[in-house]
Amino acid sequence: MCEEPMIHPKLHKQFGWTAFGLLWLVAVVAGLVVVARYDNTAGVRAESRGQWPSESRLSHDASGPTLVMIAHPRCTCTRASLAELAEVMARVERRPRAYVVFVRPEALRASPEASDLWQRAAGIPGVTVVRDERGREAESFGAATSGQVFLYDAGGHLLFSGGTTGSRGHAGDNAGRATLVALLKNERAPQHESPVFGCSLFAPGDRPDIHDHDGHDLHLN
Repeated sequence: MCEEPMIHPKLHKQFGWTAFGLLWLVAVVAGLVVVARYDNTAGVRAESRGQWPSESRLSHDASGPTLVMIAHPRCTCTRASLAELAEVMARVERRPRAYVVFVRPEALRASPEASDLWQRAAGIPGVTVVRDERGREAESFGAATSGQVFLYDAGGHLLFSGGTTGSRGHAGDNAGRATLVALLKNERAPQHESPVFGCSLFAPGDRPDIHDHDGHDLHLN
């Protein structure tokens, strides 16, 4: 009977560590792929109306452009969106009338004013920050993803719908920002919409009835 060759204990241990290292490397690579895929997956596009919504209680500027960003106070991706909005506002000579609207769904107990995102938005020159109870303003504009931006001309016509970042939570040159700057400088824009990278504004079943106003839904800062 042939005897099986014995594996030296040191070689057996080395083989075990090598196998463990390979498994760890595979896990790391898989994790990086998942993260990269998430970072580059856009949120749900807005259901753009093409015209300033008549049910909105925000004040549209009849003498110039009006910009509206809809955001969720707990979306970490929106930090980059706000940083890009600040960049847009700094690059144009004539700033648009600009709002950052923070939704407050019924399920969200804390006030948006307590979030660092609110403070960041309030620190952007020329921006009015708004608390949107139950997300009725967001619904009137057709927004679904945090960081969604709309730009309208003086006549209320939609000029741009999209985001201000090129991926989730990452600031830097991107088509959305470039388009906004071009439009606000009355230059030819490369496009009129872009993907929005951010969190969902509403949980399932949490979308409001925009026709059920009680007169106390909008709070400007």
